[in-house]
Amino acid sequence: MHLVDLPGQAQESVAGGNTIAVLQGTDFADGTIEVDVAGAPRSVAAETARGFIGIAFHVQENRARYECFYLRPTNGRADDQLRRNHSTQYIAEPDYPWHRLRDEQPGVYESYVDIEPGVWTHMKIEVASGKARLYVNDAAQPTLVVNDMKHNPAHGPIALWIGQDTDAYFSHLTIK
Repeated sequence: MHLVDLPGQAQESVAGGNTIAVLQGTDFADGTIEVDVAGAPRSVAAETARGFIGIAFHVQENRARYECFYLRPTNGRADDQLRRNHSTQYIAEPDYPWHRLRDEQPGVYESYVDIEPGVWTHMKIEVASGKARLYVNDAAQPTLVVNDMKHNPAHGPIALWIGQDTDAYFSHLTIK
């Protein structure tokens, strides 16, 4: 994990095989989070690694409870359409991990976006009144819309979220 151009101190923690770096001094409920990210599987990662990278928010309870939007960069241009459809994801740990959301409501909490591993990608997350929207690369329309956030109402710190076996870079974080 690499932290680039970020104010303040970050505190790292491992949660479910993923790493989150909590940004100390942040307390987010509703608003907008914007950040540039670049992620790719590490050179020693398994073939199934996707280079997961994203932003967690409403972090609570020893960093085990949070909501998150993340990207799977290697899925963005895969030859398999089903895999492409899993390029972005919303999760609400620990009760609503990706596999539960995919099993119970296929296609509702993930979608396609054209992204590439290791390429800077702009993420914008808008959260308001229990709903959230993810915009990727300055698109006018959201890539993923979540109308029933699982931890609503909630507030808490923001964290950088990195999937297992991922080289991750973050820059230009803004919180409004």
